[in-house]
Amino acid sequence: MKKAGIFLLLLLWGLVLLCQVITIVTEDYPPYNYTKNDKITGVSTEVVEAVLKETGMKGEFKVYPWKRSYTLAETEENVLIYSIGRNKERETKFKWVGVIAPYDVYMFSLLSRNDIKISNIEEGMKYKTGTTASDARETYLIGKGFKIGEQIDNTATNPSNLEKLLVKRIDLWPIAELVAYYLVEEKGLKPDKVLRKSYHITDLSSDGLYLAFSKSTSDEIVQRFRDSLNKIKKNGTYSKILKKYNIKS
Repeated sequence: MKKAGIFLLLLLWGLVLLCQVITIVTEDYPPYNYTKNDKITGVSTEVVEAVLKETGMKGEFKVYPWKRSYTLAETEENVLIYSIGRNKERETKFKWVGVIAPYDVYMFSLLSRNDIKISNIEEGMKYKTGTTASDARETYLIGKGFKIGEQIDNTATNPSNLEKLLVKRIDLWPIAELVAYYLVEEKGLKPDKVLRKSYHITDLSSDGLYLAFSKSTSDEIVQRFRDSLNKIKKNGTYSKILKKYNIKS
């Protein structure tokens, strides 16, 4: 009878988990996550959808400016955020699920800007850098001594920073390589004719983009998503999604 009671409790708890709706927040950050024809898509989105399907749980995707998504994931229960960079400042703010996409970050300048020479991140402080408010790259630069309103000119979206770079309102644009190339191509331009990799930010490139839960989310839900992410990586689903976007796993 005791074993039967424990089994029933576990069954009921599993049903409770399955009935909960996870709020899944992100930003427009192509090719990782972006809206096309009123639907959220992108390589990270497809990975999250595969993980969600594996969990058997329900999720509601929401696309906001990054700062709003980040705040929701910091303050609300059962909120899943992606594609988020993991760093020391964020480590204790979230419950981390795992890496969902590769990530390589550069300080880009215009190809024509031969005057820009950077051998370390501190030398970047001589120039005006465009960032997206509250994202991992801005947080990293602030930690290195960059200041908003001085070395940093921030905005709400990545396309806005590209526009600023093209009209020379900023000198540098710290951004993931895949994102930069996607946005440039969206404007009908060729990345190798427009952009120069002025500096490789290795501190932000060594891991990948993550899936993470709000701290108030139960450990059981978080573990369910971890297990499901690991499963799609083992069964080949993850590699298949990356290959679709011409990304090496």
